[in-house]
Amino acid sequence: MVRLAFTMRLKPGALAEYTRQHDEIWPELVAEFERQGIGEITIFELDPLLVLYAECEDADAFQRLWRTPVHERWGEVMSTLLAWTEEGLVANEPLTEIWHIETPARARIG
Repeated sequence: MVRLAFTMRLKPGALAEYTRQHDEIWPELVAEFERQGIGEITIFELDPLLVLYAECEDADAFQRLWRTPVHERWGEVMSTLLAWTEEGLVANEPLTEIWHIETPARARIG
């Protein structure tokens, strides 16, 4: 398992719609997360900044996900909400993990 994190940037005024779309996540997209080895995703916001954290089977899981038909459709929905590069990809910056700890409490909380 690897932990991955990256930032993304919302367009002005997009937080409510971005949150609504994720509250109604497509079951076929969730199934694709699983197929690509993505076990957990958490997104934090400090509008307009988003920080995505994920636990994946390997470091290439998101690269594979982004090339799937279901994620391409999801990207069309997100295109009005997120900043994009000239190459047509979500503008993101990878974050480097510098420290991690797990305590016995992790077993209690899940």
